[in-house]
Amino acid sequence: MKPRNLAIFLTAGLVMTTAACGGDKDSDAGGDVTITVACQPAKTAAKQREAWNADVAAFEKAHPGVKVKSTDQQPCFDPKTFAAKLAGGQMETVFMVPVTNYADVIAKGQAKDITASTGLVKNFGDIKQDVRDMLTKDGKVYGVPNVSYSVGLVYNRAVFEKAGLDPDAPPKTWDEVRAAAKKIAGLGDGYVGFGEYGGGGTGGWHFAQAIFSRGGEMVVDGKAAFNSPEGKAVLQTLHDMRFEDKSTGSKLNIGWESLMQQMAAGKTGMMLGAPDVVTDVVQKFQGKKDDYGIAAIPEGKASLTGGEAYMINPEASAAETKAGLQWIDFQFNTPGKGRHDYARGKANGEAVGVPNNDYMGDSPTGQKIAEDRKANAVLPVEYYQPYVEGSKSVEFKLEPEKAQEIYAVLDVAMSAVLTRENADIDKLLADAESKANAILAKS
Repeated sequence: MKPRNLAIFLTAGLVMTTAACGGDKDSDAGGDVTITVACQPAKTAAKQREAWNADVAAFEKAHPGVKVKSTDQQPCFDPKTFAAKLAGGQMETVFMVPVTNYADVIAKGQAKDITASTGLVKNFGDIKQDVRDMLTKDGKVYGVPNVSYSVGLVYNRAVFEKAGLDPDAPPKTWDEVRAAAKKIAGLGDGYVGFGEYGGGGTGGWHFAQAIFSRGGEMVVDGKAAFNSPEGKAVLQTLHDMRFEDKSTGSKLNIGWESLMQQMAAGKTGMMLGAPDVVTDVVQKFQGKKDDYGIAAIPEGKASLTGGEAYMINPEASAAETKAGLQWIDFQFNTPGKGRHDYARGKANGEAVGVPNNDYMGDSPTGQKIAEDRKANAVLPVEYYQPYVEGSKSVEFKLEPEKAQEIYAVLDVAMSAVLTRENADIDKLLADAESKANAILAKS
């Protein structure tokens, strides 16, 4: 999770501030119109910001009478400001929402019903049906998917080689992960075999990833289901890796970026993560681009899926709605343009090549996007094939109800097994189950 992997953001506290999205402020669908759009790259990302601004200019030229104003809040979905922006009428015409929050935003009338206008997004029908379904309620569509991913195993090929492991045969089971991690830690001098989180919501988030991979569940029929053999195995394995094998390192990682920084430093062998972790490790934290590979999640019973979508402010007029959807089409869903202009990304020094977004699947648009990405790759795409091939048979699972609150509860258990040798796993899970059920029982 990341500004682009937003699963760790809080879901609570979104307030109902607008009427249910039934109509436009006005019926004017023509004439001059100004829209505000979220997610302009920050000033510190100068080349990406310049590319965005060039896209705005190109879009305005192609759509006379439309003016686009960008906001550069980063991350562009911030739970600390989202509700306040809605309450103050400051939400952009086009705003981004992570999959974790789709249901909340839709249920509270905070996104516009765009069912009759999806044709303005020319490739909308090529978006995978299951991804579109996440934004559909009672037959009505409330957003356009922009990102869809699943979690795998990110690993350092150079560290594997140094430890005598085959980087072309990454671990496929948790037993293999543990064995490989122990060999890597045996290199000494600060090497960490397997990096994991223990707080800040990220610990519980990774617990969900690990229990899904083993075939377990987080929530079933509105009740916690993680106090199970699979849940115990997640915690027991981490505890044993920490205190028997000493392969997880002694640092308790909390912030989402901490593990990527650790991976970029070149002495951590493995971590769970979506493919775009590699992009950030290389592009943001200056890891060596030839060092990293991605494999399917260990065991492969299932994998946590995530993503994001763009929604339209329910207060938008007909003209603003039309312009907003045309912007979404241009910037995020057209091969060779906007976000998918990989040739420009390559020229700008971006880490092009990671298969980090499969929201179009094998549709004609999806194939074209994949071809363009491969043609302009600066990263070694062959190192990601174990993920591409292995993930085809993996079931994708959404985050549980009240995800962020439950993740916070499970942080306690994750932190305990990574810091206390005498941690009582049965009690940790029982306590977490009780607290999670209290959260789930709330309306």
